[in-house]
Amino acid sequence: MRGPFPLKFFHRGLCSIPTGLNHLLNASIQTRSLKLATQIHTQIITNNYTFLPFLFNNLINFYAKCGCLNQALLLFSITHHRFKTIVTWTSLVAHLSRFNMPLQALSFFNQMRGFGLYPNQFTFSAGLSASAATMMILHGQQLHSLIHKHGFDGNVFVGSALVDMYAKCADMLSAEKVFGQMPERNIVSWNSMSVGFLHNNFYDRAVEVLKDVLREKTVIPDEVSVTSALSACANMGASDSGRQVHGVVVKYGLVPLTTVKNSLMDMYFKCRIFDEGVKMFQCVGDTDVVTWNVLVMGCVQNDKFEEACNHFWVMRREGILPDEASFSSVLHSSGSLAALHQGTAIHDQIIKLGYVKNMRVLGPLITMYAKCGSLVDAYRVFEGNVDHNVISWTAMISAYQLHGCANQVIELFEQMLSKGIQPSHVTFVCVLSACSHTGRVEEGLAYFHSMKKIYDIDPGPEHYACMVDLLGRAGQLYEANRFIESMPMKPTPSVLGALLGACRKYGDLKMGREVAERLFQMEPHNPGNYVLLSNMYTRNGRLEEANDVRRLMGVNRIRKEPGCSWIDVKNMTFVFTSHDRSHSSTGEIYKMLEKMEKLMKKKGYVAETELVTNGLDENEERGLWYHSEKLALAFGLLTLSSDSPIRIKKNLRTCDHCHTVMKLASKIFDREIIIRDINRFHQFADGFCSCRDYW
Repeated sequence: MRGPFPLKFFHRGLCSIPTGLNHLLNASIQTRSLKLATQIHTQIITNNYTFLPFLFNNLINFYAKCGCLNQALLLFSITHHRFKTIVTWTSLVAHLSRFNMPLQALSFFNQMRGFGLYPNQFTFSAGLSASAATMMILHGQQLHSLIHKHGFDGNVFVGSALVDMYAKCADMLSAEKVFGQMPERNIVSWNSMSVGFLHNNFYDRAVEVLKDVLREKTVIPDEVSVTSALSACANMGASDSGRQVHGVVVKYGLVPLTTVKNSLMDMYFKCRIFDEGVKMFQCVGDTDVVTWNVLVMGCVQNDKFEEACNHFWVMRREGILPDEASFSSVLHSSGSLAALHQGTAIHDQIIKLGYVKNMRVLGPLITMYAKCGSLVDAYRVFEGNVDHNVISWTAMISAYQLHGCANQVIELFEQMLSKGIQPSHVTFVCVLSACSHTGRVEEGLAYFHSMKKIYDIDPGPEHYACMVDLLGRAGQLYEANRFIESMPMKPTPSVLGALLGACRKYGDLKMGREVAERLFQMEPHNPGNYVLLSNMYTRNGRLEEANDVRRLMGVNRIRKEPGCSWIDVKNMTFVFTSHDRSHSSTGEIYKMLEKMEKLMKKKGYVAETELVTNGLDENEERGLWYHSEKLALAFGLLTLSSDSPIRIKKNLRTCDHCHTVMKLASKIFDREIIIRDINRFHQFADGFCSCRDYW
């Protein structure tokens, strides 16, 4: 109904009166009617009213608000400077800042001063916003000096903008100093401090700001106050503080606000109080895509991947259009489930809604296909896009690394560098891991040293873990140990775990025992460390000491997670555990296992019975044949067509015996077998594995 309203004035002859034209212009700003605004602009020119500041300012404001910033700049440039007031300059500086053109905004600020105009509190606020956007504190400090010179230090509006500028430039000490010197503070000032602490990862201080606000009698917390505090609690996992903030939300009647409800949901999900988060969602009246995104991401954060996928499809049925965040979360879920049929259905939605070239969706889409075992589809998605950033390059590099294609990892990494793309710390984790799994010690060392020297990336614990793994796999245990001792930080469990795995591989019991004892102190409830040490004792014939380690696990109430494998057949998931006899086709499955064993023994295979360390009293070889992934393989051979790959997922690292059996089965039955264990993919074909037995 707003559209026709201004047109009535054209018939009343008000188009020739400046105030009438100004009224029409204000109405067109509300409706964002560019066509109507150009008609009014024509009338202003026809009647020679361009010299009137209030009409000129309104025109620039309108064009900028309609997204036609170039039109606003053109109008500004062709108008004589004597018609430009402080309001005109301030408006343009503010709009340039909002359009993410902070350097141009500051340039106009300086030009204004060159024409002898003095900035007011609104001009300074717009300039500080632009300074904050540059992330270069020098610009803000120069403005701060001008603010002091012109006597605006005590202005609450300017003071709040100063606090915000320093916070966004990561200088919280200066932000606190300005805040402490403010003679007057409003809720915006307090919120600037709270948000500043939040964005600079001082989460406890952000919550303290809300407590200070509650002690003040002159201010009342608003939605920014509580949402920043809730985000801080979420990032700390501080559920008790989060519940207290929830009480503040109720007390001040902020519950109906959608942003507050979303923040409450997010806080409960990140604090692992999943049911409370779901209750908050159910209390929300009208849900938008942001609310649904918080719910789906909450499921992901709590490892409820099936529920995340289900909620995504419920959202679609309710007519809510997903955005890039929706797709990113649900692709992560389907990848974590290794549910290829689910992932392809989501891919269809991405194509349908036009997100296929969205850079924030492209990386997760590549990763989803890789985690579902379809490296071909992952590369097809990657190759189908011309433009790539570091995220999509890293996603494809990671996909190759996950599937044990180390040569392709190095090749693609070098290709990325040739395109001028700066690698991230995640990219280097993939590259160093690839070097580790192919024994490229010299190349790995060169890449590691290039991180700081060439790309100014400080190696983190994950990079050191890759390097220890690289040296350890190559049998250079003492070099790996010296590498750990040279670390600028304390070694993490992943670093020591890599060395322990190498000690097991090369039978260095002395070093392995020392490393294991350090790990027992660091993570006393991780069963993997105990199992590795126990296996090392067993392989060295020291059964009593192996039993001692097992008894220590019992004393500490540590249980090894039982192995299980699952396989999808006709969109149904079938789960198997070791020695499983619960399946309706158990008889056929075990007959297939016997057939596999006979065929493999004809090929000359002899089981490595020393790999069995679970205390079986008799028939150790039989125990090896009943591992969960072999049961899943037998079921796949029985139920899947001969041209379909057999895709099996395992919750633990697959053992050496199963690895060998899979290689032989791929040759004997002429089948492609893809195993995804907790660490990586193994693609078996024609008697070979993609890892080349270096895993």
